[in-house]
Amino acid sequence: MLAFRLALRNLLGAGLRTWLNVIVLSFSFIIIIWTKGLLEGWDRQARNDMISWEVGGGQYWHSEYDPYDPFTLTDSHGQVPAGLEAGVTDGSLVPLLITQGSVYPRGMMHAVLIKGIPPQQKVIELPTAYLEAGEGDVCAIIGEAMAESTGLKEGDYVTVRWRDRNGTFDATEVKIAAVFKTTVPTVDVGQIWLPLDKLQEMMLMPGEATLLIRGPEAGPPPVADPWVFRDQDFLLSDIETIIKAKGSVGLIIWGILLMMAMLAVFDTQVLSIFRRQKEIGTYVALGMTKSQVVGLFTLEGAMNSVLAAIVGALYGIPLLLVQAVKGIKIPLSSSDFGIAMAERLYPVYSLWLIGGTVAIVLLVTTAVSYWPSRRIAKMSPTEALRGRVQ
Repeated sequence: MLAFRLALRNLLGAGLRTWLNVIVLSFSFIIIIWTKGLLEGWDRQARNDMISWEVGGGQYWHSEYDPYDPFTLTDSHGQVPAGLEAGVTDGSLVPLLITQGSVYPRGMMHAVLIKGIPPQQKVIELPTAYLEAGEGDVCAIIGEAMAESTGLKEGDYVTVRWRDRNGTFDATEVKIAAVFKTTVPTVDVGQIWLPLDKLQEMMLMPGEATLLIRGPEAGPPPVADPWVFRDQDFLLSDIETIIKAKGSVGLIIWGILLMMAMLAVFDTQVLSIFRRQKEIGTYVALGMTKSQVVGLFTLEGAMNSVLAAIVGALYGIPLLLVQAVKGIKIPLSSSDFGIAMAERLYPVYSLWLIGGTVAIVLLVTTAVSYWPSRRIAKMSPTEALRGRVQ
């Protein structure tokens, strides 16, 4: 307790030098917590949005299907396996048929993926109810990014061309029944959605599908050979990889901030030992051992991070709390990134994140404070009292 009180008195007595160190350290605390919280919030939002709009509780893929190879779409379709027909019937599985095609808005050609989905499905949030046919029209829905790139809007008619299973080109006119808004570009960009039964008829593929989406609350997946089941972890691996890459960049920023803060603490400790030689000699003359004096100076350096945590809490808690509640406006749309990203991100600040950041900075500060303080153990008390230690 005596060492603590003495260290605190020395720190406060240093005045501006102490508070400059404390402010720099507090900035490091807040920026590290804010950056990590933002990535954690983005990760959580992206996962939830992709599960709601596309992934569901997992997917069954036709054995030939590869979303990164459009040439596989010619062969990646087949009848729904017998073991999964009951799920399709009760609505817990949603079949999708995917093929390549083109649309011709205002005389221009745009390559698209044509996707067929049952209008009555309830597994994903896609507003498929608009696909219900009305008065002979073939209805379609598109996302805002697709509408922006093609110039289409609700109520427009557009020509769609495709190649059926026999390799024959065909075309028809469809009505844009709705333009939906989503944060998941993989169900929006370059895609047009049609009723499944209509696309099966157009493709001469009655009862066939490319993949099946499970409900998020479905039980253990049944075996569906030769179809392949892809769980949520597999389907979300791309965005997890991107977010981890962003986290690596964040680590570099955190390292730079910590180095700046630690350099300030290190310089302060070296200067203190140089200027306070008589004080060190006095401590030893009064009965303190050299190890106790080293511990005192180390404690002074470590208390910089404690004061920084207190100062950072004074302005950081209100700032971070407001951002967690109101979110952070993202100026670019999700289609600019090619991954799920909402217009407003809500950071997530866990107790583990806050406590871990404080602990790491405290440990690093203590280590940096101890390093120059070891020189005290080599001082001669008499020379220190005279202020002549080199």
